[in-house]
Amino acid sequence: MQFYDKKRNKVIINITSLIDVLFLLLIFFMVSSTFIEQPGMKLELPESKSSATEKIQDLILDIHADGTMFLNSEPIRLEQLASTFEKLLPRLSEKALILKADKSVPHGTVVRVMDTAKLSGLEKLIIATRTEGDS
Repeated sequence: MQFYDKKRNKVIINITSLIDVLFLLLIFFMVSSTFIEQPGMKLELPESKSSATEKIQDLILDIHADGTMFLNSEPIRLEQLASTFEKLLPRLSEKALILKADKSVPHGTVVRVMDTAKLSGLEKLIIATRTEGDS
């Protein structure tokens, strides 16, 4: 009696379509999930037609068109901002700065003020605007 060894066919599972579906699910979850907020400046950007009012009266920095700055109605220079922020920070109830800059102030000046505020330890920056139609 002779036994024949049957050659067994290897079972091949085609997982190409499974990998495609898994990649699509991965992309979907990456796009739709929320991520941990990276440290940085918290900005409350203004609306174009209306703006929400904030009732924070701690630090208000006014920058006029000619470049003069006033912190809570006191004149201040850009070089003094960091030390002044650090002195006032422990006394603030909310570590926030309201920035009121004239529209003709150079963008670089506003960015330097924002950077100084962040490096000094302020956690919130509110850019003050006026609603359209207000004079």
